Amino acid sequence: MIRVTRFKAQDHEMIINADLIETIEETPDTVITLTTGKKLIVEETADEIVRRVVEYKRALNRGARI
Repeated sequence: MIRVTRFKAQDHEMIINADLIETIEETPDTVITLTTGKKLIVEETADEIVRRVVEYKRALNRGARI
């Protein structure tokens, strides 16, 4: 699971399942498309989302708690 911030709602964070991310696009806003078909527009850049997913997956592989 990773934290993201809804677009234009900087005080509204949500947590999404990183395993459900199908695509990330910058159009120029960052749009995350989930495998369910749901689209989320977030404040973070695509690079930041990728970094968070990689960090999350590494933590899982180490057996760490997030």
